[in-house]
Amino acid sequence: MFRFEHSTYLYALAVLPILAAFFSTAWYYRKRAINRFGNPKLMTRIMPEMSRYKHAVKFMLITLALTFLIVGWANPQWGIKKETVPRKGIDLFIALDISQSMLAEDISPSRLIRARRFAQNLVTQLRGENIGVIIFACNAYLQVPLTTDYAFVNMFLGSANPDMANAQGTTISEAIDLAERSFKEENKNHKALVIITDGEDHDGTAKARAAEAQENGLMVFTVGVGKAEGSFMPINAGGRSDYKRDNQGNPIRTSLNEAMLMDIAEAGKGNYFNLSAGTDRVVDVLKKQIDAIEKREFEARVFNEYESYFQYFIGLGLLFLIIEFMVAFRKNRYLANKDIFKV
Repeated sequence: MFRFEHSTYLYALAVLPILAAFFSTAWYYRKRAINRFGNPKLMTRIMPEMSRYKHAVKFMLITLALTFLIVGWANPQWGIKKETVPRKGIDLFIALDISQSMLAEDISPSRLIRARRFAQNLVTQLRGENIGVIIFACNAYLQVPLTTDYAFVNMFLGSANPDMANAQGTTISEAIDLAERSFKEENKNHKALVIITDGEDHDGTAKARAAEAQENGLMVFTVGVGKAEGSFMPINAGGRSDYKRDNQGNPIRTSLNEAMLMDIAEAGKGNYFNLSAGTDRVVDVLKKQIDAIEKREFEARVFNEYESYFQYFIGLGLLFLIIEFMVAFRKNRYLANKDIFKV
């Protein structure tokens, strides 16, 4: 398994196109300056030692050196030892509401951002379980099947947004249906669903659906995001900030529906939590309740050792820098009468 230990350092590669643009601009103005000074053929006689290509060669060497140094800085690693480790745990789906109402800012910085942070913290605390991700608005979508790759789960949760849904609205029962279909058939009693939402539901069948799912062994927890007094839904309208409005042009207020979320949790034999109580506190209490669910034994293949290869990339980067330093701007006497770029 390949990975970068410090993948964020790879953002430094973005400087390379900037350097390329700077070099192209400098090269263009350099040629203009020489042409203004005199006829190109005459300038060749005046400056016989001037190389026509070594500026480009030196720039390519520097670019290669920076590329290898940055990649080495990020420390590429390869998993060299794989083990099959038996573990006990449950299958857990996190269903995240990405409807537009989650953009409301009645809790700072917004409902959706707080929900995403909470979900990521929960994943971190529940290492050892099989975790998957469902997003839902008008429809539900399985985005991450059950897995122990927690870094991938958290990466997806951090990028979830309303643009991922092809239709808006909120149908919580769709998320419960999809979760039930996504669990393994043989798993009857070792599974749970955590629904993170503001409780707006345009279907009204979520409570009944949670009760049916619970009869099949699924425990349903709900986490409410927002405040009872609610807030307007910010949108981008023609490049300017505005609020979502009804047919009469009035801003639409969205409120946390705690009563319905409590009913869903009760029907699913789980519990309801309000995120306003504090992310860490809710994570701790929810973790304890999930830990109390009967575990089942399963095998997970994991890479438990990585070999670093940064030294090879750093070495190549330094080598290209040394070569660039040794390449002079003047012509090489062996290539004086040759144009290596001429086809």
